Amino acid sequence: MTILFPIIYSAALTYLVWKAFKVMSKGWGISDNKKPFSTSSFKQKKYTIHPELLDKSGNITEEELLTVRFSNDNDSTLEEKGSTTD
Repeated sequence: MTILFPIIYSAALTYLVWKAFKVMSKGWGISDNKKPFSTSSFKQKKYTIHPELLDKSGNITEEELLTVRFSNDNDSTLEEKGSTTD
């Protein structure tokens, strides 16, 4: 039993490393085919708008949003503005 475990472990490790390189090589092959300054690389980026920001007609709301600041937040903007936290 002591000789069987290292053989099984080595076989499993070799298989997983082989599969990992096989998957990574597919990704590297795709990135090599693209030209760096092609027109497709300058396409407009699409943004996800959360449904909470939309009103009933589907437009982005203009109302003020509620924000939460935690007590261990080390943001220096509070000290600069002279604000205090609870």
